[in-house]
Amino acid sequence: MRFFRRSLAGLFLISLTVALLALAGNSVWTALQARWSEEGHPTEARERVFTAEVVTLEPVDTVPILTAFGEIRSRRTLELRAPAAGTVLELAEGFEDGGAVAAGQLLLRIDPALAISARDVAAADLREAEGNLAEAEAAVILAREDVAAAQRQAELRDRAMERQRDLVERGVGSAASLETAELAAASAGQAVLSRRQALAQAEARLDQTGTLVERREISLAEAERVLAETELRAEFAGVLADVAVVQGRLVNRNEQVARLIDADALEVAFRVSTAQYARLLDADGSLPRADVTVLLDVLGMDVTAPARLTRESGAVEEGQSGRLLYAELQETRGFRVGDFVTVALQEPELRDVAIIPATALDAENRVLVLGEEDRLEEAQVTLLRRQGDNVIIRAPPLYGAEVVTARSPVLGAGIRVDPLRPGQAEAAPETPETIALDPDRRARLIAFVEGNAFIPEDVKARMLLQLNEPEVPTRMITRIESRMGG
Repeated sequence: MRFFRRSLAGLFLISLTVALLALAGNSVWTALQARWSEEGHPTEARERVFTAEVVTLEPVDTVPILTAFGEIRSRRTLELRAPAAGTVLELAEGFEDGGAVAAGQLLLRIDPALAISARDVAAADLREAEGNLAEAEAAVILAREDVAAAQRQAELRDRAMERQRDLVERGVGSAASLETAELAAASAGQAVLSRRQALAQAEARLDQTGTLVERREISLAEAERVLAETELRAEFAGVLADVAVVQGRLVNRNEQVARLIDADALEVAFRVSTAQYARLLDADGSLPRADVTVLLDVLGMDVTAPARLTRESGAVEEGQSGRLLYAELQETRGFRVGDFVTVALQEPELRDVAIIPATALDAENRVLVLGEEDRLEEAQVTLLRRQGDNVIIRAPPLYGAEVVTARSPVLGAGIRVDPLRPGQAEAAPETPETIALDPDRRARLIAFVEGNAFIPEDVKARMLLQLNEPEVPTRMITRIESRMGG
């Protein structure tokens, strides 16, 4: 009986399973028929229309601005080297990196003991030589007087001899007296020769002593020069850099101890491409003395200075391209040697051109022009300049037409668009130019600026003045907080 009940239950479950499978199969079949019925009556496809911002090409006359990056340099930089070897006994106050010095100021003094000793020895040798020279001069004077006396004596002996000869000729004189007179005259002549020989020797000694005095004077001058070289003085007013010596240090001759930079003779060196260089040349093919603007970004405070283009590098450095140009700064306040700055100068005026966003141009200098029924067409233009986010082009046939301002992969020739013209787009919320600061935020910004040793003092003063205003420029706040991590 139990077996019979179990068999009936199993049969019931099997029947129920088969019924469920049949129901499911019927549902699938019904769904497939409905799908096939729909595919047999397709719906009409719709063309997709994209929204695109457009701008009208209008011919204008503009002056392109050439922008480059450069480095501040000094036209006059001097390597300060130790003029002599020895121990540094004295350093000038402010002999440190950034220290200002005046022209002719004593910078350092090296132990002069050896130089002083050599100078004193040379002076003593000179005095000795000068004494010998005085003796030689006196000897020459005496020798000349002896020669003169001997000549007078010889003249007297000659006259006496002539008198004796005249007496003998008249028969009143003796031959013996004449012979005696002749011997005396000959002896006097010999004495003159001896005195002249002594004079010649005295004059030769005088010449030798004079040469010795000149040598001693040269030696003394050299010793004084060596003594003077124990002191190092500033050739011109400027600031010190790369200071590498302290008081008490032993230095070698010609060892570099610092660099002296003329902070009032600054210039900016910047590199331009060959094409940019060619555009700057005037009709004569020479580089004009064009006006240049130099800009330094210091924590939100832009330091600008006018400059004048002066020259170009005499040769192209190995591995470099383009041209290296130099512009002399007219104002140097706030700038330091080594600053990396932005340089802007005007190029010759361009006429009958158009200015569009750089995103409107593809790699092959083509733009998308809005045609009939708002369909896009591709057109070729001539690229003249790139100016930041914009480009300057020349395309006279397209003037007055509308072009897409930003290309995208979905936009191309034949695509229909919904043009969005200037003024139709929703205005994005503008960031205020100035904002009011709460006391804590203002205090943090002021503390950061005051503690920053790399900001020039005049720039720091202007920044602190603005930070203490009721409202502070947003741009300055953003730049300062980006440096302080806030």
